Amino acid sequence: MPHVRILIRPKAGILDPQGTAVEQALPQLGFGGASNVRIGRLVELDVENTDELEAMCEKLLVNPLVEDYEIQTDVPAAS
Repeated sequence: MPHVRILIRPKAGILDPQGTAVEQALPQLGFGGASNVRIGRLVELDVENTDELEAMCEKLLVNPLVEDYEIQTDVPAAS
């Protein structure tokens, strides 16, 4: 059964308060040079039929109005 990763991120132009908070905190912790921080999420799953992944994303996993997603197939399973 294929192992799949779905990377979900805010669309360009959509406010990302978590990303902004991290971007502002990094220099305060001594880490310079980071910009355009975006916080997303990762969904990993094993599926029998990869043809259904787009529908899964559009109907449940992603809010297509404010989020973009990328499907990665044939990835090693998490241990």
